[in-house]
Amino acid sequence: MKEIIKQRVTVDIDDEFIVFLIGMRVNKWWKIHRWLPIALSMWSMIRELRKDPDSGYLSGEYTTVGNPIIYLQYWKSYNHLEEYASNAMRLHMDNWRRFFKKIGLNGDVGIWHETYRIAPKHYECVYLNMPPFGLGKISPLVPANKGRESSRGRMEHWYKDKPTVGNAQGVKEVVNS
Repeated sequence: MKEIIKQRVTVDIDDEFIVFLIGMRVNKWWKIHRWLPIALSMWSMIRELRKDPDSGYLSGEYTTVGNPIIYLQYWKSYNHLEEYASNAMRLHMDNWRRFFKKIGLNGDVGIWHETYRIAPKHYECVYLNMPPFGLGKISPLVPANKGRESSRGRMEHWYKDKPTVGNAQGVKEVVNS
């Protein structure tokens, strides 16, 4: 079992990173011969990425609350992600072609992804009584104290030297200068 960190911690990442959500939705459960190969192909791609530290893949977390199935991934850059996805020598292209040939638009299985480019200091997170998880697996954990006790405090911690103004909802926003 992974070590539980028994304090409130957060991360401090100075570089841009990518949050990539990818998953599948089984629309016809009785067609296991359609959706199981897709699920297994995801794991083969993750194994491939974990074996290659130069791929730009940093870490990932599998999660689901039923259907759809979600795999949260962190990447060094969008270029790394795009390079992996479009490289014919990697598993992704062959898996994508196989999916489209076998499933196509028949509706048996849905697949999806969302990509978010996170600028330095444009995130906040906290972990308590958790092993390293999420961003905490790709960046050193630091105590969530000294102004980082609350979500707002962690978010504004990164903007402490920039002026803020209230918007119509009363939320402070950074003034870009």
